[in-house]
Amino acid sequence: MLMLTAALMTGVVPLADAAEQLKSGAYYVTQSWSQETAFKRPYYVSVPESADQQKFPVFIFFHGHGGNAKEAMNEFMRRYTTMAGRYVMVFPNGYKTGWNIMSEYSKADDLGFIEAIVKELSTYDNVQKDNFTVMGNSNGAALVNQLAIESKLPNLRNYVSAVSPLNVYQHDEKNFKAKGADNNYQVVAIPMTGKRLMNISGTTDELVPYRGGLSKHIPAKDGKLGFVDAEASIFLWAKQMGYDGEKLSKPSRIDGKLAIFSYLNGDVIHYKVIDEGHGASRAISEKILLEFLEGDEREK
Repeated sequence: MLMLTAALMTGVVPLADAAEQLKSGAYYVTQSWSQETAFKRPYYVSVPESADQQKFPVFIFFHGHGGNAKEAMNEFMRRYTTMAGRYVMVFPNGYKTGWNIMSEYSKADDLGFIEAIVKELSTYDNVQKDNFTVMGNSNGAALVNQLAIESKLPNLRNYVSAVSPLNVYQHDEKNFKAKGADNNYQVVAIPMTGKRLMNISGTTDELVPYRGGLSKHIPAKDGKLGFVDAEASIFLWAKQMGYDGEKLSKPSRIDGKLAIFSYLNGDVIHYKVIDEGHGASRAISEKILLEFLEGDEREK
């Protein structure tokens, strides 16, 4: 049984009486699953100050395994100050510091959690209901991949995965796969087209190998979790989004330590961060991220 409600920290607000203007604060989605009953899962919202009736795009960030929404919010808002003034910034909290992808402690329905957030926020007058971005780091990036594979919500426009390309369950060399309630990835999924995707991966990542293969540390049901080669992963996404050319054998361009593989005029793009490990996303500046989010990234 899955129950979904939204509420402010100060008390439950019936949806029919909710304010038309989204405000900063803590909100909740209530879910029940095998580990919890009527459990209030928090997400934290920061709305830019505006003197008029401006509508803002929405940026939702998923922390990595072992993290939490409040810490992620504090760090991200401090680093990306321009975005904080242009976007409704949203930080959901993973159950027991993680997202349910393969063999994590959490068995929660994270897809349902995030879709409930998107549906709720899209009802407010100061939100651009067709301009949502999801970005995640590591375990949170795996959730971004799951949403890109499975979600049918039209609101989601941009998907940004940091240091986690597709794993071998999400794509089995033939098809994209839905996670399923038991995390067995048995059902073929057809991701929505018309979406924009960015991946960031480091060449010396010891947790998620850049060239694919088994992680040394991340568990799966049959041992360690395997990953698709990062450049092959972005090519799979490009093909799904309509690219009919060959896989790029060399970068579209190089900018310092960034080797950039760009498909579909930058709508599907991979940043290969040379000599960086699992913290490779730090090499992506706010300017680069904003250019992608606002559709200004183009092949040169």
